Amino acid sequence: MSFKKQDIYKALETITAPGEGKSLIENNNVTNVVTFGNEVIVDVTISNPTLQAKKKIETEITKVIQSKVDENIDVKINLKVVAAAPKENPNLIRGKEIPNIKNIIAIASGKGGVGKSTITANTAIALSKMGFNVGVLDADVYGPSQHIMFNVEREKPLSVKVEGRSKMKPIENYGVKLLSLGFFTDPDQAVIWRGPMASKALNQLIFDADWGELDFLLIDLPPGTGDVHLSIVQALPINGAVVVSTPQNIALADAKKGVAMFKQENINVPVLGIIENMAYFTPEELPNNKYYIFGQDGAKNLAEDIDTKFLGEVPLVQSIRESGDVGHPVALQEGTILEKSFNDITKEMVSELLKRNANLPPTEVVRITTMSGCSTK
Repeated sequence: MSFKKQDIYKALETITAPGEGKSLIENNNVTNVVTFGNEVIVDVTISNPTLQAKKKIETEITKVIQSKVDENIDVKINLKVVAAAPKENPNLIRGKEIPNIKNIIAIASGKGGVGKSTITANTAIALSKMGFNVGVLDADVYGPSQHIMFNVEREKPLSVKVEGRSKMKPIENYGVKLLSLGFFTDPDQAVIWRGPMASKALNQLIFDADWGELDFLLIDLPPGTGDVHLSIVQALPINGAVVVSTPQNIALADAKKGVAMFKQENINVPVLGIIENMAYFTPEELPNNKYYIFGQDGAKNLAEDIDTKFLGEVPLVQSIRESGDVGHPVALQEGTILEKSFNDITKEMVSELLKRNANLPPTEVVRITTMSGCSTK
């Protein structure tokens, strides 16, 4: 009797494990084959635990080896049942790159009310004025505001055909492309969605949009460290994150958690730096005075403590709020102190991004594997 191990493997290619849809070899069900004289030992795993499935696969293996290799072979089978991989949740965002987008930056905050959306809008304007192609994705599912800040709340994205597929065309104003859930929700109604619904909506905004060529896509995240944040880092290869805070201790404590989230080993999104908003107040009639209403240098000190770049500060000025309310961000105002402030912050952010891109490999999307927030790259 003369046969080779390869003959056994070739014979087993004709058998399909119950419920698997692929051959035993293609599906890696056969973990080992040992030949000794006229004896063949096959180690095989299947996911179907029923006695019927076990008997069927044992009979088929014995039959195919004896019919296709040699009828005198003594076949012994070591069969092990392993649990099938859990079916994936169809509502989870699946990570992949967006074609033609060079850099993706997440703008986050540990808590609400610190001006994260204002910082996002004005940073986007500053980048656009520097000559970059810029987009903003408003991922604040429960409190979208970018459509208001860009004065396009009455607009609706149109459908365009791209390579035979229907996609959303982002709304554009001030040289910035924008998509927000605010375009699709009733402004008088609260958005009451569970995580899977929010993820599905974000999935459409991210991947069913015709962003075109972008140097930067800024993502305005919701406050906190929750489900949407995990969905975003799972969905996109984010180049870096920026955390916004005000100087007071309660905001800094939450900002520190925001930085820690991105720095977790299983998420590992580089933090480009911290921006301090509402750093001080200067009355118009006393231009040389600075009043540190919420504390002094809180975010700057935090950045030093956790070894993160301090990108700059934005003063507490009434015109910032007024400009945002009427949809005309202050970074558009040429020659003002506020325009300079946002330009300086944006240049620092881009500088940190260039260092990150030069020193680190391309960022991968994060695969969320458990409900506890654990993930793998």
